[in-house]
Amino acid sequence: MREELKHPLQCTPACRRGFLKSVASATIAGLAAPPLLMASAHADALTHAQRDSMTPEQIIQLMKHGNERFQKGERKDRNYLREQKASAKGQYPAAVLLSCIDSRAPAEVIMDLGIGDIFNCRIAGNIENDDILGSMEFACKLMGAKVVLVMGHTSCGAIKGAIANAELGHLTGLLARIKPAVDATQYDGERSATNYAFVDKVARKNVELTIAQIRRDSAVLSEMEGQHTIKIAGAMYNLSTGAVDFYGA
Repeated sequence: MREELKHPLQCTPACRRGFLKSVASATIAGLAAPPLLMASAHADALTHAQRDSMTPEQIIQLMKHGNERFQKGERKDRNYLREQKASAKGQYPAAVLLSCIDSRAPAEVIMDLGIGDIFNCRIAGNIENDDILGSMEFACKLMGAKVVLVMGHTSCGAIKGAIANAELGHLTGLLARIKPAVDATQYDGERSATNYAFVDKVARKNVELTIAQIRRDSAVLSEMEGQHTIKIAGAMYNLSTGAVDFYGA
């Protein structure tokens, strides 16, 4: 017998996973997307219709709600195997993230996301370069992602290295791209890699400068943002509290 199809926003939490379940929760808070197209009640990966029906602001809200669940230890009961199978023939990520390689800051985990929900570019110090920009342009212009989120984190080793003028092979050139953030950070206290308050301020400034560089260096993304097709925003993840602080969102 053919499985009954339901409107996504009418599904119970038990019949949806990942972003699909989050949208149902967002409805209660008045944050859900406009009425969505019909989709299987047992869908396990973000669908084309689901992604396209949401605004950039609503996608960011879903990330915020996911992080709130993470902080409470209320991660959704998802089935990665089902998500893998559902997304194997096509992907429709809602956002592209630029985050650090730090093992303690995996974006999908700390924002309770599943397979197929986002693209994630990871590089030490979450810096921008031509390859990262190309990946972001692919994600947004060709694949339909609606949010570009640059996420730094507290106690970042790359930030400490840039402050301390560390040198090591190819790492030297990478850290050089962070040093403008060190110079641009206004701070009256001790400006050292051992002062974590200063380190975290530089990390935040680095996110801000990276966002500015993305807008400056990518005509594709800048134009899309100007047309309100995408939103470029920043975030800082606190390793101690588990909270993600979104700004410019």
